[in-house]
Amino acid sequence: MAALLEVNNLSISFGGLRAVDDFGISIKKGQLYGLIGPNGAGKTTVFNLLTGVYKPNEGIITLDGANITGLKTIEINKAGIARTFQNIRLFKDLTVLDNVKAGLHNHYSYSAVEGIFRMPRYFKMESAMNERAMELLKVFELDEEAGYLAANLPYGKQRKLEIARALATKPKILLLDEPAAGMNPNETIELMNTIRFVRDNFDMTILLIEHDMKLVSGICEELTVLNFGRILTQGPTSTVLSDPQVITAYLGE
Repeated sequence: MAALLEVNNLSISFGGLRAVDDFGISIKKGQLYGLIGPNGAGKTTVFNLLTGVYKPNEGIITLDGANITGLKTIEINKAGIARTFQNIRLFKDLTVLDNVKAGLHNHYSYSAVEGIFRMPRYFKMESAMNERAMELLKVFELDEEAGYLAANLPYGKQRKLEIARALATKPKILLLDEPAAGMNPNETIELMNTIRFVRDNFDMTILLIEHDMKLVSGICEELTVLNFGRILTQGPTSTVLSDPQVITAYLGE
């Protein structure tokens, strides 16, 4: 099976420091893949390269056979990559419903004139977005809070809302940046179930950064380990987590 996401020789430097050096990864459609490593290893920088926040100095990023290297963030999102962030980035002054609707605008749109004058297409698109947004909120058991301000949700539900908003863009691959950060053990177990549900029911491919090894070992099929911006090792999860150099560089930190 051809890879959905193929990354080769990806590198970037900041002020002479090689933050990511010769990074490569191959992820098949439907995989749950983990990217782990110590703090400062370059994991979030990789996500920023994959999503167009940074442009690489070298390397090629291919998504579903198309070269997306160097495209703008919005173009990469339209091509099929969505993400969440380690520090939750919701529109906290908007409702839960409107946060999800914000992710739908790639696929439902109307002109400024149609919106200002409330023309028929405006009402048609708004109705379709409301319906789809509520469907997503029901999946994450957030439909009863649809009218709440996002800022008023408990932390664990804000995490769920960010995933729901990302899914609203209809991605081919979902990037989760430390989704269990700040969660208690029960919330982490619930998150594991949510990630599995998203993969299985949305036909989704997922790449996640995570420090919680219980979560990583519980859901990831393959891992890549970064250390000082370079790949330390990669392969099946059980093999990687039993590798002595991984235990020394990461698990034993």
